[in-house]
Amino acid sequence: MTIPERVCVGAVIGAFGINGEIRIKSFCSDPKSIADYDQLTDETGEKTFNLKIIGPIKGGFSARVSGVRYRDQAENLKGIALYVQRNEMPNLADDEFYYSDLINLTVFDTGGIELGKVMSVNDHGAGDFLEIKAFGQKNLALLPFTKKSVPTVDLKLGRIIIDPPNGVFDNNEAEEPPSPKNYLELGDE
Repeated sequence: MTIPERVCVGAVIGAFGINGEIRIKSFCSDPKSIADYDQLTDETGEKTFNLKIIGPIKGGFSARVSGVRYRDQAENLKGIALYVQRNEMPNLADDEFYYSDLINLTVFDTGGIELGKVMSVNDHGAGDFLEIKAFGQKNLALLPFTKKSVPTVDLKLGRIIIDPPNGVFDNNEAEEPPSPKNYLELGDE
């Protein structure tokens, strides 16, 4: 498995004020730590940003970027995702993972049967969930990212082994409606 060279740690969500400040949303576990990175880049890696947090605001932080002095310059940055080099990110404990490391891992059950691939990782407030594109299923399967449901993550082999709760991988294809009967059945009375 290839681990990405750069990881998205935030995004510019708009301008703030009239003096070139921007609104940013941080994706870091400690949101303020986005300003700790020496250099942030855009998705292509061509544009660089030196960021200084001014303070918290609704939905993120107000910040200054070197070279941006006017509101129209700040507005032009809206929508830019902010990336850092992977080697600048802190090392994690053995049982912790960056979301980006889990995407595209192959999913196997405890019996060794390949079930699909991890499409994304989300936290909607109830903990982390893996969205898995499972073979033979129309919809994505949502699996809680817990030790019980995901006992093994092997980044070197590019796979995870799961023990899903009942119902997560039931086939959810639309079923054919029952055909109408053109006969009567004799009941048991």
